[in-house]
Amino acid sequence: AVVKHGGGRRASDEMASPKMNVWCSLSHNKFVRLWDNIFPGRWIVMADCPHTIGVEFGTRIIEVSGQKIKLQIWDTAGQERFRAVTRSYYRGAAGALMVYDITRRSTYNHLSSWLTDTRNLTNPSTVIFLIGNKCDLEAQRDVTYEEAKQFADENGLMFVEASAKTGENVEEAFLETAKKIYQSIQDGRLDLNAAESGVQHKPSQPGRSTLVNDQQANKDSCAC
Repeated sequence: AVVKHGGGRRASDEMASPKMNVWCSLSHNKFVRLWDNIFPGRWIVMADCPHTIGVEFGTRIIEVSGQKIKLQIWDTAGQERFRAVTRSYYRGAAGALMVYDITRRSTYNHLSSWLTDTRNLTNPSTVIFLIGNKCDLEAQRDVTYEEAKQFADENGLMFVEASAKTGENVEEAFLETAKKIYQSIQDGRLDLNAAESGVQHKPSQPGRSTLVNDQQANKDSCAC
């Protein structure tokens, strides 16, 4: 599924927007459609959903320092049966969102395994953001904020607790990830000429530029 950003944006504006490939994995056996909240809908958590290949796709345009950034979001199921498939989507990712459920410790316990995959299969400069979902369910909390924050600090991850239901901190997670990636580009830590960086500079109209993901370009040209 591909969700296009609304608001009457012209096709020429979207084509000229920078693009970054970002994937998201939810630990254990739930699936999170992150883009439902940043568009007019909501960030929806769906338990035990049947997925054909364990991956869905969405996009979002965010403005950072006056520059429009188009995030290409590959949303992977955290189920073990899809692991071999979803691993292929990690490569060439500029950013990664790892989401666990604060009311289910089993999802938190799988983070180390997903982090290992992320570190092994992505660029060393890939931005990784840890998100504790369902912060609105404080009475049902099974994972403390402090232990998750410690895990994030020890592993060099950004961290926030968010709520799919209320939308709290969901926008922040995407915005801060985009800011971090953009800063890495400005600092030269992400090489726009390297396919594994997850972003690529590609001239478009005079005076404008586009950052395009090679993997997505290949997929867009596929007639399947």
